[in-house]
Amino acid sequence: MFAVMRNRFTGLALLLLGSLTHAEELDQDDARRLLEAGAIRPLSVILQTAQATRPGRVLEVELERESGQVIYEVEVIDRRGRIWELHIDAATGRLLRTEREK
Repeated sequence: MFAVMRNRFTGLALLLLGSLTHAEELDQDDARRLLEAGAIRPLSVILQTAQATRPGRVLEVELERESGQVIYEVEVIDRRGRIWELHIDAATGRLLRTEREK
């Protein structure tokens, strides 16, 4: 009985942990509403931050909500062919983190 309860608790904990790290992708309509409300910075400002951080060609931009915070994820390929994912706070335009894709 204890083992069954422990397994259920472990499963619930994993489910909750997964939902905490889940990012909700926002669409164009969401972006327009947030921009008009002044809640996020324009994409042009975000791209300036991205280029200043990792010069190169922008491959993709996504707008997501993570734990209540709206984030731009900008994927850039540099001159050496390395791909970088930059996480930029959509409200402030501040770089949060940079990850190199493998």
